Amino acid sequence: MGTSEPRSGVTGHPSRAALKFILLLGAVSLCADMTYEGARSITGPYLALLGAGGAAVGAVAGLGELIGYGLRLASGYLADCTGRYWPITLGGYALNLVAVPLLALAGRWEVAALLIVAERLGKAIRTPARDAMLSHATAQTGRGWGFGLHEAMDQVGATLGPLVVAAVLFFHEGYRTGFAVLSVPAFTALALLVAARLVYPSPREFEPCTPKLQTGGLSKEFWLYLAAAGLIAAGYVDFPLIAYHFAKAAVIPAGYVPVFYAVAMGVDAAAALFFGRLFDRLGLPTLVGATLISSLFAPSVFLGGAHWALLGMALWGVGMGAQESVMRAALAGMVPPHRRGTAYGIFNTGYGVFWFLGSALAGLLYDYSVPGLIGFSVAAQLASLPLLIHVGKARGTASPGEAR
Repeated sequence: MGTSEPRSGVTGHPSRAALKFILLLGAVSLCADMTYEGARSITGPYLALLGAGGAAVGAVAGLGELIGYGLRLASGYLADCTGRYWPITLGGYALNLVAVPLLALAGRWEVAALLIVAERLGKAIRTPARDAMLSHATAQTGRGWGFGLHEAMDQVGATLGPLVVAAVLFFHEGYRTGFAVLSVPAFTALALLVAARLVYPSPREFEPCTPKLQTGGLSKEFWLYLAAAGLIAAGYVDFPLIAYHFAKAAVIPAGYVPVFYAVAMGVDAAAALFFGRLFDRLGLPTLVGATLISSLFAPSVFLGGAHWALLGMALWGVGMGAQESVMRAALAGMVPPHRRGTAYGIFNTGYGVFWFLGSALAGLLYDYSVPGLIGFSVAAQLASLPLLIHVGKARGTASPGEAR
């Protein structure tokens, strides 16, 4: 592994410094999520307005996730090999955030689709390196709590972003104005990120004790865990298709679509804190319970009226909160520090491939059989449970945050 990251000289109580680092990156994520989740809340209807059909919306969403997760393999490996976690994180965030305001200039759905994919590409570049840095800090605070706190702040932004867009639509300013307004949190996030880089140039110091180098590959537990996560991803219908359904079936007025998404993000934030803390006590059974709950979102979203749709979005938020906190926390405990960038990259690549395949199939099923879409979504998520239970048992008495 490279050693180009400078030393930070972390002083004071390590857990307090680690918490401050998590909070600072959480503030970056809050502003970043305001930007791209605000945009995500209207990309489905926006693509439809520009002439895209249901299959195209599903394919664009899935392709964005495929690229957004698939390239994390290379990004994570590069971060581990070079040790340049901060430059990779900064570059990825820049692309991730600048693409959103540019959507205001798209005149064709193909151009909008390209920008949506570019935004996901930026996220692919920066996520493994950022998560590796976060994993070092969470060694001081507790894996589940640290990642849960970061995810909660992340989702505060994800809640505010759609509400800002909803306010723009309420005043009949249109989708393009909504994308333009999101430039404010985008550039705020970049400024905070630069500040984090200056204050904490080497987060690796939060976890100074490195286990003995392992010459073998990643463990069997890791691959089974990845398979389980992939099944959950395949069954998790992406929000642009849900928003497309709300608009096409007139489930709710167009101006309420971002509000429903904001509700899901608010639930996501609360779920991340709850399940993150629970994970530090119980381990992987926490993810089993969350998956059981969230697997019921599809029937509520696609078969019911406005009230059932709102419940479905809340259940959807429960699953997202658990996935973004517990999944990352559990992975940190399965992999030694010097391989985490690579492990997060591999994990996210596999997750993204399954997400793409599931999203593309969901879009096709929606055009031909909504009950078929619902059945696929529920079955795929439930199929992950035996694998999660097996991995949980295989880890035995190890602490939820301890790499074995």
